[in-house]
Amino acid sequence: MAVVRNGVQDWGRSQAVGGDPLPIACFLRERGNVVAGACGRTEFGRLFVTHLWVIEAKRNTGIGSQALQILETAAKERGARDSLIETLDDRVSRLYGRLGYVEIAAIPAYIGRFNRHVMLKEL
Repeated sequence: MAVVRNGVQDWGRSQAVGGDPLPIACFLRERGNVVAGACGRTEFGRLFVTHLWVIEAKRNTGIGSQALQILETAAKERGARDSLIETLDDRVSRLYGRLGYVEIAAIPAYIGRFNRHVMLKEL
């Protein structure tokens, strides 16, 4: 599986000349412990958010929105014009909408009862 995955990634990278993907991340801590974070990459003037996580005890407090905003600001400083994020959670997609993301694609019943939401925000 690794050979196939790496082959696909290597082929894609060879075709994406000038992309210069750079990892990007932010972590929010309390008493030295990470309680939230966001990560992804910037490439071709876009932030690709791959992960956004909040410890369960801190969910619904705004800390996830804060992490995402910090990541977006850092990406904008790198020259990113927009941000792409995906979720399988309908409730989370509504939150992203309140944060300025617009749904550009939706796949109903993508995995079981979960709908896939692809969202874009102009930075």
